[in-house]
Amino acid sequence: MTGNTVKIFDTTLRDGEQSPGCSMNLEEKLRVAAQLESLGVDVIEAGFAIASEGDFEAVSEVARQCKKATVMSLSRAALGDIDRAWAAVRHAQSPGIHTFIATSALHMRVKLRMEPEEVLEAIRTSVSHARNLAPNVEWSAEDATRSDPDFLARAVETAINAGATTINLPDTVGYATPETYSAMFRSIIERVPNSDKAIFSTHCHNDLGLAVANSLAGVQGGARQVECTINGIGERAGNAALEEIVMALRTRADVMPFTTNIVTTEITRASRLISAITGFSVQPNKAIVGANAFAHESGIHQDGVLKDKQTYEIMTPESVGLTANNLVMGKHSGRAAFREKLDQLGYTLSDNEFQDAFKRFKALADAKKHIYDEDIITLVDDETLRTHDRIQVAEVEIYCGSNGQRAIVTLRIDGEEKIAASKGNGPVDALFNAIRQLVPHEDANLKLYQVHAVTQGTDAQAEVTVRLEENGRTTQGQGADADTMVASARAYVNALNKLVLKRTKHEVDPSEGVRTRA
Repeated sequence: MTGNTVKIFDTTLRDGEQSPGCSMNLEEKLRVAAQLESLGVDVIEAGFAIASEGDFEAVSEVARQCKKATVMSLSRAALGDIDRAWAAVRHAQSPGIHTFIATSALHMRVKLRMEPEEVLEAIRTSVSHARNLAPNVEWSAEDATRSDPDFLARAVETAINAGATTINLPDTVGYATPETYSAMFRSIIERVPNSDKAIFSTHCHNDLGLAVANSLAGVQGGARQVECTINGIGERAGNAALEEIVMALRTRADVMPFTTNIVTTEITRASRLISAITGFSVQPNKAIVGANAFAHESGIHQDGVLKDKQTYEIMTPESVGLTANNLVMGKHSGRAAFREKLDQLGYTLSDNEFQDAFKRFKALADAKKHIYDEDIITLVDDETLRTHDRIQVAEVEIYCGSNGQRAIVTLRIDGEEKIAASKGNGPVDALFNAIRQLVPHEDANLKLYQVHAVTQGTDAQAEVTVRLEENGRTTQGQGADADTMVASARAYVNALNKLVLKRTKHEVDPSEGVRTRA
């Protein structure tokens, strides 16, 4: 790796999954990891191994699957955490441990209840223990941007002396500005005598909308690794968006002469996958991957683009994986044409997944005259990403009229079909009441029910988003179908599956400090 190459550290599976309402099962995490390798990320932070048995299993399986990227697990500054992290990642081709402790006066006093010298000793002990196990050790100074510069410099020097190969200076609460963040890196790199022995990394949160700008400023200040997530998902307002970081460096190489190892044509596929799995739709005007990112409505703009795309496009849609084609899909399209279309859209399905997706495609083609790319993307994501759910929608019947509304629902629960009928104040209420009969969850409340059309026209597929909340846990689900009520059932059951998954986790907050180091 040259001095001008910036490593991309993806934390979608760890920090991204901390988004309220976001939860992935093992199969989904493995799909994401595979796509991240196709995308070309250098490091995958697969999770927080000590958080639960489920997290440990997920980190371990991702580590076994990945062949190119370094796979890391997050760990607090406790020897038990570090041992657990190593046990999870040790089978990776390139394993690593990411350990951290807070360095700001506020965090040390209020959260850790530790004196500065105790924190330095914790850094020394934890990093040296991690390095005795793993060849790649990253140390992070939590709340670095609000830390005393002198103490931060001592902490960084201590971590490098103890064996840290990467030093991360995160803007944990999104407090920094580009100028202050860049200056912090320059200062630390200049002041710390052994700074040349480690790679410096950024990790920025978007509380003030500056995560991407701050990350780029950090690179200009000397950082050669950027920590980010697909679509910018993450805690609170989210993280720096990988796609924006990468395309900013690629597009403005004239002022930022840095490169990455990212295969940019995989960006759109990665964005769609994360959106489908998490249930978090990408806003239309989102940079790089939003539906309107390459749309032009102004007459002046349209005229310019028709004459020369460079008049109003600083990058091409093809550069991020959006391809135009003339393959029209409809009820007479066969398996070969459908497979070719999937290949154009970036999908690689197993034989069983392909057959299931093709079956739903033919059913949709019977209901719709024109099948758009968006229809196929929605259909395939909805079908293939639900195959391993414990609870699945088998059949939905809705009766509406002046005499009331009634729903009959058949669910497949752990392979066994169960049926229930219920009335309600409208068809959606009746539908969800029937699901509640089959899978009791009295403490869960419906916080969001949202419907939008996937494409234009009255025969468009409906895509439904549902958000459930239970005892502080929030999950979000999506479902799609030509029938709005079937889509609603799919979305509700998708959110319910994630809620069941969250119930099984013994959650450990990775931001909590650890006073004991055993």
